[in-house]
Amino acid sequence: MRGDLAKSDARGAKRLSLRSSFIALRQFAPHASLVPVVLFALVASCRPPSLLVHDDSDTQLTHSSIAGPSTAERGPYNVKFLYYGSGNDKNRAEYRDSVTIKTRPVNGTAFLRGGDKKLLADRWKYWGFDLKRLPINARVWYPEGPGPFPLVLIVHGNHDMKKFSDPGYAYLGEHLASRGYILASVDENFINGNIRNENDLRGWLLLEHLTAWKQWNTESGNPFFGKVDMSRIALMGHSRGGEAITMAASFNRLSRYPDDARVTMNFGFNIRTLIAIAPVDGQYMPTDRLNPISNVNYFVLHGAHDGDVQTMMGMRAYERVKFTEGSPFVKAALYIYRANHGQFNTVWGNNDVGDSGWLLAKDLLLKGEEQRQIAKVFITGFLDLTIRDKKEYLPMFKDHRAVGTWLPKTVYLSRYEAPSERILADYEEDIDVTSGSAHGVKISGARLATWKEVAVKMRSRGMASFDNNVAMLGWTAGRTPTDTARASYTISLPDTLAKSWNLSAGSALVFDLANYGGAKPRPLAAADTATPPEHEDTTAKKKAPTPPKPPALSDSAKKAQAQADSLPLDLTIQLVLADGRVASLPLSDIAPIRPPLTSRIWKYDYFEKRLNPPAKDHDDILSHYTIPFAAFAKALPGFDPASVRAIRFRFDRGPAGTILLDDVGFDLGTAP
Repeated sequence: MRGDLAKSDARGAKRLSLRSSFIALRQFAPHASLVPVVLFALVASCRPPSLLVHDDSDTQLTHSSIAGPSTAERGPYNVKFLYYGSGNDKNRAEYRDSVTIKTRPVNGTAFLRGGDKKLLADRWKYWGFDLKRLPINARVWYPEGPGPFPLVLIVHGNHDMKKFSDPGYAYLGEHLASRGYILASVDENFINGNIRNENDLRGWLLLEHLTAWKQWNTESGNPFFGKVDMSRIALMGHSRGGEAITMAASFNRLSRYPDDARVTMNFGFNIRTLIAIAPVDGQYMPTDRLNPISNVNYFVLHGAHDGDVQTMMGMRAYERVKFTEGSPFVKAALYIYRANHGQFNTVWGNNDVGDSGWLLAKDLLLKGEEQRQIAKVFITGFLDLTIRDKKEYLPMFKDHRAVGTWLPKTVYLSRYEAPSERILADYEEDIDVTSGSAHGVKISGARLATWKEVAVKMRSRGMASFDNNVAMLGWTAGRTPTDTARASYTISLPDTLAKSWNLSAGSALVFDLANYGGAKPRPLAAADTATPPEHEDTTAKKKAPTPPKPPALSDSAKKAQAQADSLPLDLTIQLVLADGRVASLPLSDIAPIRPPLTSRIWKYDYFEKRLNPPAKDHDDILSHYTIPFAAFAKALPGFDPASVRAIRFRFDRGPAGTILLDDVGFDLGTAP
C-alpha cells in the first residue's frame, strides 16, 4: 500500500473476490459451525514450501575488516529534538502546539493537476488546507553542540494518510544525531492515499524544506543559526519517497519545471548523497522519460520479501546513475534476504499490504529490530563515506562481508561502482556479442551451451526491464568422464590498453555476476548447425534412425548425479598475460556465488497466484566481485599487471550452470 498503490484498484477487486469466496463457502456449508474448520483445512492444505535458500551467514558473516568503529554504535553527541511546522495543524497537536520554528506554507498547485475532485475535496476538508497552502512540517533530531553539522532529510512514501508515517524514522534520527548529523523526518502525509503521479510534488517539497533550512542557518536567534553545514546535504526516501529524492536532485539543477516551463526553479543546493529505501521508479516521468541521475552518490537497499514493491525497482535507477570520469562519487546497492517493505519504518511494520496483511508469510521475515539494524549499519556507513569522506567505510559497499559481525544473520547481495573503475564490457553498446564496450576489446567463447546478451527482467508480473543488458553464459560438463576440455568465455584487451589505463599492483579485476539458476542448458548438437546437403531429396522424408537409449543409471550413479547437481556454483577466473602465462583463482576463494534468492510473499498458493502474482519466484540481482591484483600475483609469481591481455572465465569447477555477467573491467584505485 505504500509504494505500489497505482495497482490498488486491481488489488481491491481481488480482495472483493476473496471475500465473495468466503461468503459463498458459508452459504453452502451445511453446518455454519463447521465453516471455520473447513476453511482452515482448505487453506492450510495449500500452504506451499517457504522457498528459503540456505542461509550461509554462519560462515560468511564471521569477520569484520573495517578499520573504523561499527556504524551501528551510538555516537558521542547528546541528542536534542524539536518540531517545525505550520503551527495551526488541524489533526496533529505536535504541528500545532509544539512547533519551535513556525513555517510558511507553499503553493504546490503547479505540481499536482487532475485527480478525482470529490476525493480531493474530502482530503482537503480533513486537513484544513489545500494545494495552495501546503505546510512545511518535520520532526528534527540534532546533536548538541556548535556545529556546523551535515543535514539529512528523510521522507516517507505512500500510506494511509491518517496513519502518520513521519514518526517511523525516530530510530534513525536518534542514531544519526548522536553521530553528528541533523536529521529531519519530513511530513508529507497530506499527499498520501488516493493521489497518483505525484512524486514530482514530493521531491519539490523537499527542496522547499531546504530553502527553509538555508534561511534558518543565517538567522540570528534561530535554534539552527550557524549550525547547519549546507555544503554537505543528503536526502533519504522510502518507497515513493525513494523516487522523490531523485526528482529533488534533478529539480535542484533545473531552472524550469519540465512539465510546465512557465514554472521557474532556482534552488542549487549542494546535495551530495541520495539514499533510497525500497523505492519505486518511473511512477513520475519528467518529459515522459525516466529521470536521469548524475554526479551524486547513490545507495539503494531493498528486501527480497517486500510485499509492496515486490521487485528491486531501485536497481533501474541505480543503472541510470552516471558519473563524470574522475568525479568523487560512488553508487552502491544492497539486497537483503527476508527483509520486507515496511519494517524500515516503525509505523508501517510487518504489514506491507493493508487489510490483507494477515495473509502474508510474516514468519519468513527478519525481526523488525534486525531489519532496522541493517538500515543503521549501511545508511550510517554510506553517509560517513560520502558526506564525511571516511574512506575506511568504502569496503563495506564493495563487499558486505567486510562488516559481517555488525549484521543480523541473513543473506546479502552487494553492488558497487565508482569512477575509478574502467569497464571493458557493459553489454550496452551494440548487438555484436563479440565486441566489448572499450575500444578494441574482443570477446570469444568456447564450448558454451548458452552465449547471448539479454535484458535483465524484473520478477513482477509485467516483467519490465531493469534497463540493463548482461551476458548470459551457460555450460555443461564434457560428454564423457575423460573429456577435459571445458567451456570458457574470454574478454581480450588491445595490446596497449593495460599500459594506457596504468594497471598496477594496486589495481583489481571487477565484475558483476549472478547465478541464473533454472534448467541446465542443452549443448547445441552438430546437426542443429550443419549445412544441408546441396541436393537434398525433398520428395520424401527419410526417417532418421532412432538414437540408442542411454544406459540406465545405478542407484549409486543417480545419487552421485543428484549430489553433483546440488553443488554450489563455482568457476575459475584467469588473467592471461602477454607471454601466455595464466594467473588462475577459483571464484569461491574470493566470494561465493549465491543461488537465486527465491522468496514467497503470501502464506498460501491460492493467494500467491491471485494477489499480484509475480512472473517468477526471485529477482535476478547481480553481486559485485573485486579481485585485487595482489591475489593473482600470489597465484602466479612474476605477475605483471601491465602485460594483462585477457580475462577468462573458465567453467571447470562444476558439471553445469548458467550465469549473468556484467560490467567486467578494472578498478584502478584499489589499494594493494
